[in-house]
Amino acid sequence: MARVALVTGGTRGIGKAIAAQLKKDGFLVAAGYSGNEKAAQACADELGVMIIKGNVGVFEDCQRAARTVTEALGPIDILVNNAGITRDGFFHKMTPEQWSDVIRVNMDSIFNMTRQVIEGMRERNFGRIINISSINGQKGQAGQTNYSAAKAGMIGFTKALAQENARKGVTVNCIAPGYTDTEMVQAVPEKVLEGIIAGIPVGRLGKSEEIAGAVSFLASEQGAWITGATISINGGQYMP
Repeated sequence: MARVALVTGGTRGIGKAIAAQLKKDGFLVAAGYSGNEKAAQACADELGVMIIKGNVGVFEDCQRAARTVTEALGPIDILVNNAGITRDGFFHKMTPEQWSDVIRVNMDSIFNMTRQVIEGMRERNFGRIINISSINGQKGQAGQTNYSAAKAGMIGFTKALAQENARKGVTVNCIAPGYTDTEMVQAVPEKVLEGIIAGIPVGRLGKSEEIAGAVSFLASEQGAWITGATISINGGQYMP
């Protein structure tokens, strides 16, 4: 019987590439989204995956999403915590809303979603939790104290939860992508983007499919001995 994977923020960008790869790998896939109905429906039509709407920053939404996916596809075996937002600004000008919005969606969400699936994974002695962090959670980034804090928090969460669940067949890992060729990055002003690329040793942006490939391996049986790890995929821009 095919295992079930849920990818939050799974209908666009890196999340969509992850959903596509996991579907190709033979999983039953549900892709979460929060607001862009058109993109979500296009993803469902293109990939043949289930889509589920909700706000990952709201615990009750996550309860409902996990229940709906389980009823439709079966127990969730693979959870990819990918959903995230940015609300950039220098800290001395940052509003409480800019801070709390990012922490809620990027950091609180991994508690909200993982809490829905962890008990079932432990009972079944199998689970894969894969958290999508960021290069900026490793090295920091001016203008992103909120985002960097949330993404760094993901890494600590990953290490602690991995230790708690290792003997239950549940692996917990983190991927920290660098600048990847998505809509969000393409929206950066051209001159700024040129400067970013100049700082990447391989000389280009990453591809969403390259991030998805790492998720695919971590979700597989071959990834069973990797837990508590943070895998940096950034073209050599930062080497922790």
